[in-house]
Amino acid sequence: MIQASKIIRRPILTEKSLHDAASGEYTFEVAKTANKIEIAHAVKELFKVDVLRVKTSILKNRSKRVLRTRQRAIQPAIKKAMVRVGKEQKIDIFEVKS
Repeated sequence: MIQASKIIRRPILTEKSLHDAASGEYTFEVAKTANKIEIAHAVKELFKVDVLRVKTSILKNRSKRVLRTRQRAIQPAIKKAMVRVGKEQKIDIFEVKS
């Protein structure tokens, strides 16, 4: 079994993921070799929440133009997981401080 900190790489903080976090669905970049069961165990271990559902998707490589030049940079492929947690449970890193 892979360590939980090796499975969950980082949270994905976009406008859509922050909107979904308000309803209890959080988005993480995860290891490409991790399956849904390992992801659920890792989230449960790291954040002490009950995991109801895990959805995964793989984003392919894509090229992106480098600022003010004609050069192209390749963004690597990543695997992301959308994790739904139990009602009344929150993950603090997604909370917006005002």
